This record gives sequence, C-alpha cells and structure tokens, in this order.
Amino acid sequence: MPKTTLIVIGGGGATHGTHPELDRLCLSYACKRPRIGFIGIASDDDLAQFRLFEAAIRPMASAVTRLHPMADERTARHWAEGLDLVYLGGGDPVRLVARLIATGIGAVLADAYRRGVPLAGVSAGAMCWFDSFLWRSPDAGLAVAPGLGLVSGSMTPHSLIEPERLMKMQDLVDSGAFFEAWAVDDGAALIIQNGAASSWYPKDGTPRVHRFAQSEPRSISGV
Repeated sequence: MPKTTLIVIGGGGATHGTHPELDRLCLSYACKRPRIGFIGIASDDDLAQFRLFEAAIRPMASAVTRLHPMADERTARHWAEGLDLVYLGGGDPVRLVARLIATGIGAVLADAYRRGVPLAGVSAGAMCWFDSFLWRSPDAGLAVAPGLGLVSGSMTPHSLIEPERLMKMQDLVDSGAFFEAWAVDDGAALIIQNGAASSWYPKDGTPRVHRFAQSEPRSISGV
C-alpha cells in the first residue's frame, strides 16, 4: 500500500515570497524534477498568488500547472493524472472546504493521496485536511469549522504571530471539543505520513509546531 503524505505549513513559502526552505521541504517528498499541481480555491483563484508560486517552484520542477477555477470533478481528475505533488494555497478555509466537497474535487485529492501523491498546503490549504480547524472568521473571530477529515485531529496556523490561537486550542482540548490538535507557526511545517505525525520543521527553536492532546494536561510543545 502506498505511503500517504501530508505537508502542513503554518504560513510562508512560495505563495508568500518567504521561507524558501519550505518549498524545498515540499519537493523533497516528491520525485526529482516533479510535476506540481496548484489549487487556488481558498484565495478565490487569485492569479497573483499562483504567479508567486510558479516563479518559486518552476526552477525545481518539470512542470507547474494550476487547476482551472471552473474545474469540476471530471476536469480535476484528468488534471491530477501524472502529478507528483499537489499544493493548496491559503485564503478562506471555509470556502475551500465547501468548494472541494460541492465539486467533488476533494474526492479527487483523496484518491490521489491514497495512491501516494503527496499533498501540501499553507494556512487554509493546510487546515482543510483535518477533521476540524480553528480559523479567524471575519465575523466571529476565532471559530471552529469542519474540515475534509482526510486525517484525524484539528489544526490552526499562524500561531507565532497570533498567540491567542494557542490558548484557544488548549481550551478546546481541555473542554473535550478537540481530542488532538496542532498549531503550526509561520515558517514551520508538520509532516503527516500514513495518518500520523512523522516529522516537523524546524527541529529546534522557533518557528515551532505545537501539539495538544487530552492525555497531556498542558501539552503545548515544540514537537
């Protein structure tokens, strides 16, 4: 059975023009000179975001393609054939999850994941894979929303620049709303393989990946 890989980035990387080491990290889980697919649904398919991504990734890849903004499941399935890694950009995670479900694109990505294609994402593109996530709603502030459930647990990004996310995550775990949760700083990444955390970047110092679990009463930790 193929190994499944998710690369969960808290912020930065190609679409932000910062932390180029995160781009190299993503590509280290694909073959040499891979074919990379980009999905910009979370940003309402902002072309400028894709151009930043393409400029950073193209020198290291054999091809960089963007999923068409009007793609349906059939179009997405054809587009995904032969890709060596799929990357989801940031933006609005609720819009992203809703669109992935409504169009069937989420099912296409799940199929690619199960056949061993690494999936990577930043911010909204990282939150969407979990059972649930903590995001900053324009109306309600920090709020919980459902994800795709490709992996168990919950996640929030940007925890270094918005430390209140750490306190909220701890509260959600302590209350029993979340069983296991992750907060990932800008510049950091969590690697999940075969459904379990297998690695993280960086190994020491800041930025950090933080883990929360009900079995650990105060389990904020740089993993």
